[in-house]
Parts: sequence; C-alpha cells; structure tokens
Amino acid sequence: MSKAVALVIVLFLGLFSDHCYGQLRVGFYKGIKCGQKDVEGVVREVVKSWRFTKDKTIAAALLRMQFHDCFVNGCDASILLDGDNSEKKAGANKSVRGYELIDAIKQALETECQGAEVSCADIISLATRDAVLLSGGKWYNVETGRRDGSVSLASNVNLPGPSISVSDSIKVFASKGLNAPDMVYLLGGHTVGTAHCSNFQDRLYNYKKTGGPDPAMNKLMLFSLRMKCPRSSNFDNSVPLDMGTPSVVDNSFYQQIKWGNGVLEIDQQIALDPLTNKTVDDIVQGPDFYTKFGEAMVKLGRVEVLTGTQGEVRKSCRAVNNNNKKPFILF
Repeated sequence: MSKAVALVIVLFLGLFSDHCYGQLRVGFYKGIKCGQKDVEGVVREVVKSWRFTKDKTIAAALLRMQFHDCFVNGCDASILLDGDNSEKKAGANKSVRGYELIDAIKQALETECQGAEVSCADIISLATRDAVLLSGGKWYNVETGRRDGSVSLASNVNLPGPSISVSDSIKVFASKGLNAPDMVYLLGGHTVGTAHCSNFQDRLYNYKKTGGPDPAMNKLMLFSLRMKCPRSSNFDNSVPLDMGTPSVVDNSFYQQIKWGNGVLEIDQQIALDPLTNKTVDDIVQGPDFYTKFGEAMVKLGRVEVLTGTQGEVRKSCRAVNNNNKKPFILF
C-alpha cells in the first residue's frame, strides 16, 4: 500500500512539476486550452491585430524591449514594472515602448485561458517572435517556462552604448553567455530599428573630437543624415538604422553596413573590425540569416532566467503580486 501511494505521489509530482516548475523548454504551455486556441495562439492573435491596426513598427519596439530586459537582471520582465525608480526610468529605457501591447496580451490570456499562469517574461519572448514573423522574418521556436522577477531599479541599468568598441561589446555579451557571432546576429535586430540623432551626432560633425565626420561613414549617407540631424536643432529627430529595407526583418542591414551606411558606430564597426567582419560577410553572402538570427534570439531568451520555484507569475505585468502564494509541493 505504501509503495502504491508513493508511486502515485511521484507520478503526480512529475506531472505537476513538468508543467509548473520545469526548466525552460519549447512547449511549456502545451495542453492549456484557451477556447479554440492555445497560449501561444492567443499571443499571436493579439500581436497580429496590434501590428495591423495600431503599430506596424511593433517588431522594432519588442526586439528592443527584450534586449533591454534580458541584459538587466536577466529575462525576467523587470523592465515592465512601474515605479518611481524602476528600470523604465533609466535614461537608456525612456524610449522603450510596447508596454500597452504586453498589457493587452496579458489581459487576453487572463480572460481566454482562465486558470493558466503565463509569465510576463514569456509573453515578451513570444510576442517578439511573432512580431518578427509578421515583419518579414522567419519562425523560430521560443522556449518558455520563465518566471517574473520582483526587482526593478533604474540604477541596475547599464546597457552598452552605441559608441562602444567591438572588443568591449564582445566582453559585455560574453558576460551574458553570448559569443561574438551571437552579438552580430542580435545587432541585426537593427534592421527594423531607428535611432535618435543624439545617438550618433558626433559621427556627423565631431567624431572623436577631430572636428570632422567619421571617415568610415559613406559620404552620401553623411549628407543625408546631416540634413535630418542639423548641428543645432530643437528636435531630436530619428532615422532608420537600415537604409535598405527599414521595415523588413532581413539581412539588408548587413549589406548596408558593408557599404559604410551604418548609422550607429557599433553597427558600422562590426563590418570593419577583424573580430566580427567575417561573420558580417558570411551573413551577406549566405542563405542562413533567418536561422542564425532565430538561434541568437533563443540564446538571448535564456539569459539569467528564473524558473522552477524562483520568482513569480504576475497577475499584472506592471506590478509584483501583493499576495504571492508559495508553490504547492508535496514531500
């Protein structure tokens, strides 16, 4: 009798922990029904509706959100938390957007998948993948099973800036478990990104305090950017980071930087620096950009994640739970 009871408990624990407290994996929410859809289907429908009715540039916003979240405290949705001194208040995050879409997805999941606990951290990764797909990119499987963090401080935000050297950038990415090719592919997210003039103004007029422009910049692009970003202006205009196909997720960005059309210094330098230029060449000449980009996004999504009994699953992505319930575990 005791053996039978023990077997039942072991089987229950195995089933229970596989869904609620297992490791990061593809299909973590498999089997949860949300009417005629599953969890990932609900996320996809909201992203699709949002992109076609409200914001065609949402892929760029979500790619940036995921990167900024994962590089500070790991992929734990800490960037979503409101607060006077939360990560949202950091200078590097003031132009991050897409929060309302994440709220809409969370609400849809709470409504359509009653009883399911889907973390905000997983929502970010799933929504980003779906937005990439809807913007000309290719499908990649997203691992899920993350849990949400409860710490969000502006003082923790220390993201690499646009003028960082290639070697220093490689070190920063390595500290997150990402190698140099991962870095090059992740910077490819700039294929649908934009940048404010203030992020590259020095390259146009006083590069490295020389009194002139960055010599690596294509002269035609220099002229074009100076028109959009005059030396003295009351407005901080923005320009696309991919001068080829700025609204499509593809490898055009890499061809542009090979031609000297990199807007940000780090973007231009990865095409010139011997530590990374071969990877850029391979992307331009090869057919596997979409596969490798997806693989890099999956690796980004693994950075310092909370799983198992760590963290929580927030009811609102903007606030930690008031009454956290401890995990139910049989011993």
